[in-house]
Amino acid sequence: MADNARAKRLADLIREVVAQKLQRGIKDPRLGSHVTITDTRVTGDLREATVFYTVYGDDEERAAAAAGLESAKGVLRSAVGAAAGVKFTPTLTFVADALPDTAKTIEDLLDKARQSDEKVREVSAGAAYAGDADPYKKPGDDEDETDDTAG
Repeated sequence: MADNARAKRLADLIREVVAQKLQRGIKDPRLGSHVTITDTRVTGDLREATVFYTVYGDDEERAAAAAGLESAKGVLRSAVGAAAGVKFTPTLTFVADALPDTAKTIEDLLDKARQSDEKVREVSAGAAYAGDADPYKKPGDDEDETDDTAG
């Protein structure tokens, strides 16, 4: 349990240090203000850290940001080592976060559902039920029920 808490604290520290360094310390134009660090995960042995990031832009900007992060990996790892004060500074692996793409897909699906619901509402606006409002027979409601045995 203590190892998980330590890994979580280190992951939070790495996320903060990398984000600050990208914002203030790295002069690479590929890593402008459109790169956002979204999450960081550290292995239980504290040897490897995965840093998730998003890039708001087109595919070309995403590829440029990925190349920029790879080239700045050493500087970022040094900054993490100086801030963390651990015996072994974790290796950093940068992974593009799929969250924005997933969110966009969900938003598109919700828009399609809203449009479909609106079409159904328009079609059913003046419609009436196919049968009676209450289609179930109840005892005593039928006027056709007569005693045929009295005849």
